Amino acid sequence: MFLAKRLVLAHFWVAFIAFFAAIVLGEWQMFVRSPLSPWVNNPEHYYRSVTAHGTVMAYVLPTLVAMGFGYAITELALGRPLIGLRWAWAGFWLVIAGTLMAAVTTASGKSSVLYTFYPPMIGSTFYYLGIVLVVVGSWIWVALMSLNLRAWKKAHPGASMPLAMFGNVAGAYLWAWTSVGAAAEILLLILPASTGFADTINVGLARVLFSWTLHAIVYFWLMPAYIAFYTLFPRAIGSRLYSDTMGRVAFALFLVFSMPIGIHHLFADPQVGAGFKFVHAAMTAMVSVPTLLTVFTIVASAEIAGRLRGGKGPIGWVKALPWSNPWMLAVTLAFIMLGFGGAGGIINMSYQLNESIHNTQWVTGHFHLIFAGAIVIMYFMVAYELWPQLCACQPLSPRLINAQVWSWFIGMMILTMPWHLVGLLGAPRRMAYYDYTHPLLAPQAITVIISTIGGLILVISAALFIYILATPQRQDTQAPVFTFSQAVHPHARVPAALNGFALWVGMMIALTVVNYGYPILQLAITPEASVPIVPIGAR
Repeated sequence: MFLAKRLVLAHFWVAFIAFFAAIVLGEWQMFVRSPLSPWVNNPEHYYRSVTAHGTVMAYVLPTLVAMGFGYAITELALGRPLIGLRWAWAGFWLVIAGTLMAAVTTASGKSSVLYTFYPPMIGSTFYYLGIVLVVVGSWIWVALMSLNLRAWKKAHPGASMPLAMFGNVAGAYLWAWTSVGAAAEILLLILPASTGFADTINVGLARVLFSWTLHAIVYFWLMPAYIAFYTLFPRAIGSRLYSDTMGRVAFALFLVFSMPIGIHHLFADPQVGAGFKFVHAAMTAMVSVPTLLTVFTIVASAEIAGRLRGGKGPIGWVKALPWSNPWMLAVTLAFIMLGFGGAGGIINMSYQLNESIHNTQWVTGHFHLIFAGAIVIMYFMVAYELWPQLCACQPLSPRLINAQVWSWFIGMMILTMPWHLVGLLGAPRRMAYYDYTHPLLAPQAITVIISTIGGLILVISAALFIYILATPQRQDTQAPVFTFSQAVHPHARVPAALNGFALWVGMMIALTVVNYGYPILQLAITPEASVPIVPIGAR
C-alpha cells in the first residue's frame, strides 16, 4: 500500500512549479542578451535572474525530485509504510522555508552571486541561510532513507536489497557527503563574512571547498534518472533488465568516483598545484565508467525487448522496438543528449583543452545537455510513471507525453548547439549583454537568436508538462500494483559487497580525504589567500 502519496505529490508539485518559473527566467535571459531586445536597463536584473534560475535548477528541483522519488521508492520497493513520515514532512517544510528565504533575498537584489558561492562576492546572510535550510531538510531525507533500509534489512535478514532501493540510498549517501563541502564553505567562511564578523575571506579555500560539492552534485542529480533507467525502463517497454549486478556496480562506482573530481573546475586557478589538478582530471575520466556500464546494460535490455517482439539479425531488433512507447523515446533522446554532453565533458576535464573553453558558453552548453537535457527528461518520465499511483488516475496520454518529450529534446538541442559553437570562438558566459553591432561579434548574433528560439520551445514544452500533470483523467478503480523491472537472471542472493554500502562509502570518504585533504590544509594556513569581501551592491 502506498501511504506517502501526499508527501510525494507535495515534493513533485513544488519542484515542478519552481522548475517552470526557472525556465521562464532562463528564456528571459536569452532574450535580453540577444539582438531581438534592447540592452537590459539594469544588468543587476539579469544577474538576479541568473541566480534564481541556477539556484532552482541546481538545488531546489533535483533535491525535491530525489526526495519525493526516494520516499516513493521506499514504500513501493520495500513494500512497507515509510518510517518517519512526520520527519519527512518536517524536512519538506525546511526545504520550502529555505527556498522562499533565498528567493526573497535574490528578488530584492541582495544575493546576485550566481548560485556558485564564489568569493569575494558575498550576498545576503539570509540567502545563505536559505540554502542551509534546504540542505538540512535534505539531510533529514538521507537519515530516513538509511533508517528505513536498516529496518527492512532487520526484518529480512540475508535478503537481497531491491535494486531501486540500492540506487536510492546510494544517491542519499552521495548527497550527504558531497554537500559537506558547500556547507563547510558557507558555515566557516561565507556566513562570518556576510554577517560582518570578518572583513576578509580565504578565497582559495572557499573555492576548493565549493569544488568538493560543485561536480559531485551532478551525480546526485542523475541518480533518480539512472534508477529510472535500470528499474522502470525495461519493464515499461516489455523487457527485462539485462543485469541487476551491473546496476549495483554502477551505483557503487558513482559513490567512489564522483567525489574526488571537483578541482578540474579550478584548472585556471593558481591556488591549487598542478599535481592535484592532474589527479582530479584522471578521476574525472574514471567517472565515465559507470555511465558506460549503464549505456551498455540499458541498450542490452532494449535489445531483449526487440528480440521478444520478433526482431531478427544484427539490427532487426532496433526496428522492432516499441517506438511509440514514451519510455522508449525518452531514454533514446536522453542517451543522445548524454552522448553530446559527455563528449563536451571530455574537453572540460582535459587540462590543456580546458584552456580553450574555460568560462565560455561551451561550458553552459555542456551542463545544460547533461542536466537540463538527459537528466530532466527522465525526471519527466518518473513523474509520468508515478502519477497514476499518486493521483488514482488513468495512465497519462502517450501522445501528449511523446509530444512533450520531443519538444524538450528539440528545444534543448537548438538551445545548446550554438553555445558550443560560440564557446569555441571565446564567447564568455554570464554576461548581461553583448554588443552585436561590433564587427567581431556581428556574425555571432544569429547564434544567440537561434538559442533564444530553442529556449522558447523549452518554455512551451515545460508548460505542456505541467498541463499533462494537472489534467489527469480520474478513474474509480484502484491503481494496479506498482512493479519495478525484473532482471533476466534474478539473483536469489547478491554478493555482500553489492547488498550494502560500508565498503563503497569508506572508499568514497578515503578518496575525498586523499584528493582534498592537502589542498584544504595548505590553503587554510595560507594568510595570503584571504582578500577583502565584496558585498552585493558594492560592485
